[in-house]
Amino acid sequence: MQQRNHFPEVTLLVTTYNRSKSLQRLLSTFKSLEVSFGDVVVSDDGSKPQHLAGIKALQSDFNFRLEAAEKNQGLGANINKGQQAVTTPYTLYVQEDFEPLAGFLEHFTDALSYMNTDSSLDLIRFYAYFKYPYTKPYGKGFSEMLFSASPFANNHIKFYVYSDHPHLRRSSFLQKFGKYNTSVGSDEGEARMALSFIKNGGKGLVFDQFNTVFEQVNTSDEPSTMERQNWRESRNPFFLAVRAIYLQAKLLSWTYKLLRTRKSG
Repeated sequence: MQQRNHFPEVTLLVTTYNRSKSLQRLLSTFKSLEVSFGDVVVSDDGSKPQHLAGIKALQSDFNFRLEAAEKNQGLGANINKGQQAVTTPYTLYVQEDFEPLAGFLEHFTDALSYMNTDSSLDLIRFYAYFKYPYTKPYGKGFSEMLFSASPFANNHIKFYVYSDHPHLRRSSFLQKFGKYNTSVGSDEGEARMALSFIKNGGKGLVFDQFNTVFEQVNTSDEPSTMERQNWRESRNPFFLAVRAIYLQAKLLSWTYKLLRTRKSG
């Protein structure tokens, strides 16, 4: 049933893997907010039979199209598969472990309005772990993310103008910036997409209060499926120092990669 706040030009694209309850929670929250979309695509990455059965059981209640994979191929392949199934002009991309908050409707409506009136915008981000370091105000609580290759702009987060956290994008995104590389891990795939976004002149906004539109929910029965090295998360002073050196090396490496790809392009 169509909800009161209906966005016919937008497809909700959700990627999921072994987290059918999380998917149900996400879709239920949109329903409780009385928000609906022109289409909903759920792209599954080869979940275990019990989760796939759980996803299929949700279709009658939430009326989505399921794009399933026979085996797990990684987040990049799952995003590629799901995006290729989208037929509307805009895509709201959300991983299954996020939930929209009460402020979603107002800020999403503003974001969609900006996408409709400013053809130079490629995506608008609603969530982040860290504040994007270099911005200028755009309007209604949104800021434009400004990338600089200068070594004096030495915060490595500057490379994440693109992120796979919840965002609104044009559905032609993969045509402009290329598909996700499926031969590398999820973090590296996101990093390469971020570099492609910068190289190809991508323009994006971020909502300044980026923890007020979505929240990430990892429950004990369906914990995060992402695994990272412990030293990168540690608060131990030694590992903090190692991490600082690592991040500056990463900054230099990514800057070199970007400059090299710009020359070759």
